[in-house]
Amino acid sequence: MIRLYNTLSKSKEPLEPVTPGKVGIYLCGPTVYKPSHIGHMVGPVIFDAVKRYLVYSGYDTTLVINVTDVDDKLIAESSARGVAMADLAAEMTADYMNNLHELGVDSIDQFPRATDHIGDIIELTAKLVDKGFAYESDGDVYFDITKCEHYGKLSGRSIDDMRGLGGGTAERKRSAADFALWKSAKPGEPSWKSPWGNGRPGWHIECSAMSGRLLGETFDIHGGGLENMFPHHEDEIAQSEAAYGHPFAKYWLHNNMVTVGGQKMGKSLGNFTTCRDAFTRYDPLVLRMVILQGHYRRPFDYTEESLAAGQTGYERLVGAVKAVRRAMDKAPAGEA
Repeated sequence: MIRLYNTLSKSKEPLEPVTPGKVGIYLCGPTVYKPSHIGHMVGPVIFDAVKRYLVYSGYDTTLVINVTDVDDKLIAESSARGVAMADLAAEMTADYMNNLHELGVDSIDQFPRATDHIGDIIELTAKLVDKGFAYESDGDVYFDITKCEHYGKLSGRSIDDMRGLGGGTAERKRSAADFALWKSAKPGEPSWKSPWGNGRPGWHIECSAMSGRLLGETFDIHGGGLENMFPHHEDEIAQSEAAYGHPFAKYWLHNNMVTVGGQKMGKSLGNFTTCRDAFTRYDPLVLRMVILQGHYRRPFDYTEESLAAGQTGYERLVGAVKAVRRAMDKAPAGEA
């Protein structure tokens, strides 16, 4: 029996797929506005290994990783560079895919892009409005978290914990913690037609729409980085279960973050190492082995010492495999 630690229940549970013999996995992917760094690779490497084991165990497994190709950060970066958002997204998506290939991550079945699912996003948003869980305000559409009885069940946060949130759009909301499903268009920004005027999707609704379309309204495993538990994953649960009226994902698997000296690796902190830079110093498979040697729910501290040790271990492993192959080649027929 395969058992999984479910972040939702905070306990290990036996794997009992929605459809016997089949497993659907959705993993939150990157926002493609800058080159991928090491932190972006941890989730795909881990869940590539998870899928391989499930397939080995006899499950027909589908692994989906999304690509967020429309977002505030993308718009800002494309403006700063003077290139179209779509061109920047295509460039950075190619970088992401190349890095996955170098790391031997080749079991992913689909890479849905948000801009290819605008229709699904609008449809899901409209369903939430029609059911009274969302409302339009000056061309924006917000999810009303006060209508969600179990909001916070994944992260443990309550609505009271979020009083005072809301940012620059707080005055448009019924509650400051309500989150955007659809954002009205600003001059010069990419936009799409919708029942609420030209605009673009919010971040959280993209994943709900794409996972629902590709894996079903209820699927088996939702993965992602621990840093995305709140608000991203919490909001996915709220809007999906409000729209569909039944559970979203059965099991939540969260991998911990990459750290540098105990501090989260990230672009905003300037302490990140791009995959390209890392691969010039170490074989990508060394990085893959180091990631998989640790427990996925513990932080992975990226240091030269850990990579150097990984390099030594990898070379020993390769040497052992070559020795076995040589021995098999020399063995008499029928004894190999």
